[in-house]
Amino acid sequence: MFLSHEADPPAAPAPITPMVLEGIVRQKCLAATYNRTAMILAPHILYTRHDALHVDAVVVSKEGLPPREEKIGTFKLDGLKDVAVLEQAFVPSALFDPGLDKYRGETLMAVA
Repeated sequence: MFLSHEADPPAAPAPITPMVLEGIVRQKCLAATYNRTAMILAPHILYTRHDALHVDAVVVSKEGLPPREEKIGTFKLDGLKDVAVLEQAFVPSALFDPGLDKYRGETLMAVA
């Protein structure tokens, strides 16, 4: 029997894509860190651009504060850290337009 004196490797972080999909399908907000900024996001659409996954979402809060105005931001999935699905529900924004050219043929999932 071999005993290691090294600490156990850290647990792998949960995959982000399934959590984003769950947020979109269940219309639940996501807690995440993006560019070292803690945010709560309302994910509206997951799509590919330049062979990378992106989510367009409404920022519900940034560092615990509501935004000055509602807008939809684009977030590269590779840049999202510490992602968790929250029980906080959201209503799809009137600003969201699933018919935009950037989504055509690239959409994986969008709010209904």
